[in-house]
Amino acid sequence: MLADLHYLSLDEVARRLKARKVSSVEATRTILERIARLDPKLKSYATLTPERALADAAARDAESAVGKFRGPLHGVPIAVKDLCNTAGIPTAAGMAIHRANVPTKDATVVARLKAA
Repeated sequence: MLADLHYLSLDEVARRLKARKVSSVEATRTILERIARLDPKLKSYATLTPERALADAAARDAESAVGKFRGPLHGVPIAVKDLCNTAGIPTAAGMAIHRANVPTKDATVVARLKAA
């Protein structure tokens, strides 16, 4: 299942997480490994935060273990486009002129994804 994780819908990944067929850490590692393997050629990601992603995944797994679920996307690894402000992460909108922009708060869409 993990080898084809990137082909699954977000709903299906969420169902498998909730059923504990896979952990958020396992799913996140799988996606990060795929990015590491393919992105040197594709150059799809402006900024990677693997430590943060894995820490967030571990926190979601800990919540799941005690029956706490934030919402329908609980524990699903999601990439955020470089156009959306993400607190503490460089957000340049693909432009060199903005490469030093590090927002202090999340855009609404990012905050809502985190809540879900």
